[in-house]
Amino acid sequence: MVRLILGLKGSGKTKLLVDLVRKAVEEENGSVICLEKDKKLTYDIPYTVRLIHASDYKFGAAEFFKGFISGLHAANYDITHIFIDNFFKMFSDVGLDGMGALIAELDAFGEAEGVKFTISATCDPALVGDDVKKYVRAQ
Repeated sequence: MVRLILGLKGSGKTKLLVDLVRKAVEEENGSVICLEKDKKLTYDIPYTVRLIHASDYKFGAAEFFKGFISGLHAANYDITHIFIDNFFKMFSDVGLDGMGALIAELDAFGEAEGVKFTISATCDPALVGDDVKKYVRAQ
């Protein structure tokens, strides 16, 4: 399952994501992971969450990111939820046009492995295609 949180800069996406991380820690029985581009959420995320700074790994390409997610899961089958903040800032090769395909692959991975994804991205929700809109959840 993938849940997208879309909005323009300053619309409260990260605050909502942090609130959802805290809720997941309280309600879920497995490991919770949070990926962020830089080290901005260090003091906002509960210490029980595995906080990963993407800048340490230089994702760059979507293929690297998919391998990274697979590796995380291979190392820890107990992951129940992966949160991703600032989706577009993680990649050099994924824009609005490539977002749908990558999200669909994450959704398929999540369904197969029992992992939920919650992703925030800075963009105008009106500009995304139907392939992405189906993952946007009411905030």
